[in-house]
Amino acid sequence: MARYTGPVCRLCRREGDKLYLKGQRCYFKCTLDRRKLPPGQHGQIGRKEKDYGIRLREKQKARRIYGILEKQFKRYFRLAEREKGVTGENLLRILEQRLDNVVFRSGFASSRAEARQLVLHNHFTVNGKKVNIPSYPTKAGDIIALREKSKSISKIEEAIENAQNRGIPDWLEFDRDKMQVLVRSLPTRDQIPENIKEQLIVELYSK
Repeated sequence: MARYTGPVCRLCRREGDKLYLKGQRCYFKCTLDRRKLPPGQHGQIGRKEKDYGIRLREKQKARRIYGILEKQFKRYFRLAEREKGVTGENLLRILEQRLDNVVFRSGFASSRAEARQLVLHNHFTVNGKKVNIPSYPTKAGDIIALREKSKSISKIEEAIENAQNRGIPDWLEFDRDKMQVLVRSLPTRDQIPENIKEQLIVELYSK
């Protein structure tokens, strides 16, 4: 399955929750505020979700928030299962460690899709080395810096200003002067603001 390229507001309506896929616009002009029913002609019909459907929807929501394909998501889950600790929390931490997510959380981009594009276009370095892989797993102590030639891009400067609205998590330390971010530690569950019930995802894959 290829990456979804259709209207992303449909995804928010399908999940019945704001996924913040369009960046700054989601804070001020969200389609979900006006049209709360799921998309399509069958969205008008009230349906009672079964247990499997509830768990599936939670998994789909997490996938869409982080922009992950099904095969990637399943691989992350298997990796989370093998690690010590709570599987659901391990899964969210692994997703948060992705380079494109760190770029987004730091405020360099207004959405994860935009962050992914910036990473692919070689705008960032990790510990001084050029990295253009959005799924690159960052770790505590890593320094993600904006390349010198990219510091004058107006879109990035605008995103940094707008990042004040959502704030930068405690596990990241952003340096505005050097245009870089330090991964101070790996995120804990209470530092991940996404409205995801990870236990439902664990139950879905455990069957």
